[in-house]
Amino acid sequence: MLSRTVKVSNVTNLSDARYCAGMGVEMLGFSIDEDSPNYISPKKFEDICSWLAGVNLVAETAQTDPQAILNALSNYPVHSVQVETPGMLHYLRSELNLPLILRISADLYGADEISSICSRYDGEVSYFLLESDNETSLTEAWMHVLENLTAEYPVLVGFGLDNENRVSELTGRFPNVGIALRGSEEIRPGYKDFGSMMDILEALEEQ
Repeated sequence: MLSRTVKVSNVTNLSDARYCAGMGVEMLGFSIDEDSPNYISPKKFEDICSWLAGVNLVAETAQTDPQAILNALSNYPVHSVQVETPGMLHYLRSELNLPLILRISADLYGADEISSICSRYDGEVSYFLLESDNETSLTEAWMHVLENLTAEYPVLVGFGLDNENRVSELTGRFPNVGIALRGSEEIRPGYKDFGSMMDILEALEEQ
C-alpha cells in the first residue's frame, strides 16, 4: 500500500492501469474529450477497466459545457469526474451525484487566486488537483503556498515532482498532501518503461 493518496492522470493503456492498480494507486484518470491527445474511447475504457478492481475510475474533461459532459459520461461508468471550470461544480453535483475533482492550473493562477478558489469551492469537491502544463517547478515560494493549502483543503499536487526525492520532501513536509502523476504511452503494445513513476510509487510505498 502507498502512504499517500495518489492519482494517475491521462491513463491510455492497460500496462499503466494494471501497474498502478497493483501498486495501490487510489485513482486512475481517463480523458473523455475527443479532441484530447489522451482521449480514451468508451470501448477502450471498457477493455482496460475490465482488468481492474478496487480502483477509483475518474473521467477527466476540460469541457466547459456541462451538458456535453453529462452526455459523454453516459458512456463511461466512472466513480468520479474531474473538471476545470469551477462554475459548473454545483450543477454537476446535483446532476451526477458523483465526487468531483477540480483541476487548477498552476500556470494560470497565482497563489492568492488558488487560495480563493479553494476557499470558495471547498465542500463542492473531493480534491483540488494542482497541475502544470509548463513544467512549473516546486519553488520554495510554492512550498509555502502548499503549506497553507494542504493544511485546510484536500489537495493533490501534480507538478514539480521531478524525482522520488522531491516527492519524499513534499510528503515529509505536508502530512495531508496527495500526489498526482501522469501516465505515458507504451513503447509498443504490452511493453512499458515506467521510469520515474516507478521510482516515485516505490518511494511512497516504502515510507
